[in-house]
Amino acid sequence: MSLLRRQLSTITTNNIETRDVNELKGKTGNTYESIAVIAKRANQINISLKEELHNKLEEFASHTDSLEEIHENKEQIEISRAYERMPNPALLATSEFMEGKVYYRKNEDADLFS
Repeated sequence: MSLLRRQLSTITTNNIETRDVNELKGKTGNTYESIAVIAKRANQINISLKEELHNKLEEFASHTDSLEEIHENKEQIEISRAYERMPNPALLATSEFMEGKVYYRKNEDADLFS
């Protein structure tokens, strides 16, 4: 089990919790900006977990083209089930954001055309 997966699976559960919008707004000063930060972090988590899953599944893949040799690979099934039981990346990103574990910054160069 990778460090990222261990860290993420201990942070939060699969249960969805309601969040106070004012608390979200308080982190950045803007509700939509907070949601954008959470969405970008969720995308980062999703990409890294997807790469990790594909790498683990590739270890057990059989590279044959014959239809007769296709069979269930129990290791691949167990790995896939373990990843399916993990919390949603959006839930993980939201909990990280609320705990202050996400680094974000604003682009200070607002005048792009000068």
